[in-house]
Amino acid sequence: MADDIVKIKTIGVLTSGGDSPGMNAAIRAVARAAFHSNINVIGIKHGYYGLINDEFEKLDTHSVSNIIQRGGTTLKSARSEEFRTEEGRAKAAENLKKYEIDALVTIGGDGTFTGANKLSKEHGINVVGVPATIDNDIIGTDETIGYDTALNTALDAIDKIRDTADAHERMFLVEVMGRDTGFIALETGIASGAELALLPEELTHVDEVKEQLHDMLKQQRRSSLVVVAEGDETGGAMKLADNIKDDFSQYDVRVCILGHVQRGGAPTARDRVLASRLGAAAVNVLMEGHSEVMVGVVNNALKITPLRVAISKKKALDHTLIDLARVLR
Repeated sequence: MADDIVKIKTIGVLTSGGDSPGMNAAIRAVARAAFHSNINVIGIKHGYYGLINDEFEKLDTHSVSNIIQRGGTTLKSARSEEFRTEEGRAKAAENLKKYEIDALVTIGGDGTFTGANKLSKEHGINVVGVPATIDNDIIGTDETIGYDTALNTALDAIDKIRDTADAHERMFLVEVMGRDTGFIALETGIASGAELALLPEELTHVDEVKEQLHDMLKQQRRSSLVVVAEGDETGGAMKLADNIKDDFSQYDVRVCILGHVQRGGAPTARDRVLASRLGAAAVNVLMEGHSEVMVGVVNNALKITPLRVAISKKKALDHTLIDLARVLR
């Protein structure tokens, strides 16, 4: 209702932590939604580092034009050890007051939200988080901004690797991002038809991997492809290759680490739409008087989750997908 609208004159927006495709679409949506309600927007460069070191710039319609299709973040991102301290957060709060910023939209993952939550509690800053991380590990939203793009980037690479693996009858161990979570490894494993997907959430010892691969060889497969999350307890693809190559001498065991290629590139349509919805929603919930919350999409409906809940634990993998991967391999 109109009577419930909180008067906000200026919103600050920043991106923090690891970059993910779609962050620019979220920045654009925050700005455009704010302009629609006659609210000023100030962009903060280099995340919390820039918040402390006064890297502020006023955004306008031109500032956010022609960025929705771009990967990375036009506001840049950086880590800030100083922001982890009370003194650092006090400097940040003073800068927000200096620029008469009424509320802050933070685009990032759990580290970003942890900082935003502390800033709000210590200095009364109104904050809303927008989940953007390729790991897809934030609870309170079905998908995070950047996940779909990273997934498709990894899958495209794995499909190409499968072609050369089959041509030369090789065994490829492909390492994807996911230090603490296996969302990318699990879904690319299923989508690529990989023989195995090794996940941080699933305890898989090297001997068990060897046994499963030997069972597959009995089916006279000409090539083999294993997707390994970088945080899997086998030690990643390089260490796993060292541990199994002597047992599979009939194969030319190769390793491919996809690395940061998964962070780059133009966001998919799905990520652009998700980022646009969440960026605009962040402005709306601030105008409704909410703070210390994250906006997400669950079952295609917008949802608000307290930041303290969003950072309390990692989102769990869908165990029906884990079971499916076992059936299909």
